[in-house]
Amino acid sequence: MAAQFDTLIKGATIFDGSGGDPFVGDVAVRGGHIVDIAQAIEGDALDTIDAKGLWLTPGLLDIHTHLDLEVELNPGLHEAVRHGTTTVVVANCSLGMAFGSQREGDADPIVDCFARVENVPKHILRKVADKANWSTSKDYLNHLDDLKLGANVVAMIPYSMLRIEAMGVDASVSRNPTQAELSKMESLLEAGMREGYAGFSSDALPFHYLSNDPNREKRIPSQYAGFSEIKRLVNVVRKYGRVWQATPPTEEPLKVLRYFLLTSGRLYKKALKLTAVAALDVRSNRNIIRSAFTLAWLLNSPIFKGDFHLQSLAAPFKVWGDGPITPLSEEIPELRELAMLDLEDDKARRAIYNDPGFEARFKAMWREGKVGWGLKRLKRLVRLEDNALRRDPDEMFVERAPVDVWKGESFTTILDRLKQYQATGEGARTPIEKAAFDRFPPCKDDADFVFHLFKTYDRDIYWWTISANADEKMLRRLTMSALFLPGFSDSGAHLTNLAFYDVNLRALKIAEEERGLAGVAYMVRRLTREPAAFFGVDAGRLESGAQADIALIDPTALSGHDGVANTKRIYREQLGHDQLVNRAPGVVAMTMVAGKAVWRNEKFGVTLGTVKLGRVLRSGGEEPSTMALAAE
Repeated sequence: MAAQFDTLIKGATIFDGSGGDPFVGDVAVRGGHIVDIAQAIEGDALDTIDAKGLWLTPGLLDIHTHLDLEVELNPGLHEAVRHGTTTVVVANCSLGMAFGSQREGDADPIVDCFARVENVPKHILRKVADKANWSTSKDYLNHLDDLKLGANVVAMIPYSMLRIEAMGVDASVSRNPTQAELSKMESLLEAGMREGYAGFSSDALPFHYLSNDPNREKRIPSQYAGFSEIKRLVNVVRKYGRVWQATPPTEEPLKVLRYFLLTSGRLYKKALKLTAVAALDVRSNRNIIRSAFTLAWLLNSPIFKGDFHLQSLAAPFKVWGDGPITPLSEEIPELRELAMLDLEDDKARRAIYNDPGFEARFKAMWREGKVGWGLKRLKRLVRLEDNALRRDPDEMFVERAPVDVWKGESFTTILDRLKQYQATGEGARTPIEKAAFDRFPPCKDDADFVFHLFKTYDRDIYWWTISANADEKMLRRLTMSALFLPGFSDSGAHLTNLAFYDVNLRALKIAEEERGLAGVAYMVRRLTREPAAFFGVDAGRLESGAQADIALIDPTALSGHDGVANTKRIYREQLGHDQLVNRAPGVVAMTMVAGKAVWRNEKFGVTLGTVKLGRVLRSGGEEPSTMALAAE
């Protein structure tokens, strides 16, 4: 006789995503769907799993990713599913694949837009663009439907690519659209909404630049849109009840407020779902997070009746640098001179280092606000600086270097030893370090040291700093706040500079530590049903009839998980490049997509990447989300 169930999970502590109390029970799966959830289920199964002591939750959502790149090279999305993620939202920050490669003449928009903004090497982006043989948003969704997805994919219409589609690359960064071009953008966006795209993503961060000649000194296309253009387009999104994902023009606070007021149901008759990057406690500027709390409360209050949600990150914002190249480098003009070059163009960076004028500019920048008196010094002293990179050698640590003894040391520690060596001839710990110190000119301060460190080793000095969420108390407050939407991970981008694939697991750990199982139930809802409802997709449900997308989590292993310590740089065969990834040994006992175990007992399922499991989730409905917001 045929088994009654494909899989029967027994004795798990079940969090159904509603936020209600968990209960111990069983879940039965057949034909890729959940067929029963009860305290006890009897029947034969092809696979019976003893889940006693484990948490069973709906599959988790990763709401801010750039995995639309990786899905073309590795549709199984292995690094996502190993952390309990079963649904990913792609095409964030105005960048995406909705209109294919958009190559025309020498223009290569995917390479041009992604390389510097998301720190992805050009050879990987060219491989992705080579596969993009569609040209319409409808065909893109059909293409995704044909892939052997390991997780569900939710797509948005990316604004920079939309502008390029209507205007071409050069025009999109040099002038306003004509009425005909604006009408074309509006028409293409409306078509995307009808086709089921979850929304529209834009970007206005002032340090996001193109990477190809002749536009290396110009920002990506969505940055050149005026308010009236954005208002016209987001009104299409508003009409369909979809999501506007935005990154704001942070250098202009009043402009930020004007843009974010577009969420207001009072001002515009119907609330616009708006999610923005990001609710981070930036180390260099304490006012940013204070403003985030105030803005989120105000826009969602009865005064404005908005549907506004800054994205939060349940982790210290640890950023790695390949020499001078980090996601923060583009903020500072002197570092931008180095970052605008192709990552592999070591020769061109060498020429810049050897320019005495650049050396003087670099050192002046590095000392700015640290010496003398004036506004910049005052802003540094009271933590109100303009840039996220603090340039503090006490907060910069070596991860990897040609001098092995530097690993784990702060720049300050190495500089102190160098000064001792230069003054006395003593203090070098090894012959290799002595040889390294002999290459340095006299270094009186950290500006001299950092310049010559980068000049000597360039990308061979691999280091890190925590630029935001360094304060544990504030990190926990951000994570638990109902004012924000947890999940700013940037998965799939910044290959050697960021890694937060495990950020949802870190959020669950914080929730349990803060509020016990009630906190876990709250956080499961925030990572499953709430974002699914916000993006208007069929995901995050644990109920009979739902697709069997499930995570089994070991709470004992989770309690000991150290996400910062378990970030590794490895070589990814699928990408042909190094990547930072996260490891959480034993934490996720199983991830199931469409009733198949894609990750179980620390191994990937044999069907992952070879059989289509995930779906393209299309959005529907025209009502604003009803996410619960708590005033703090």
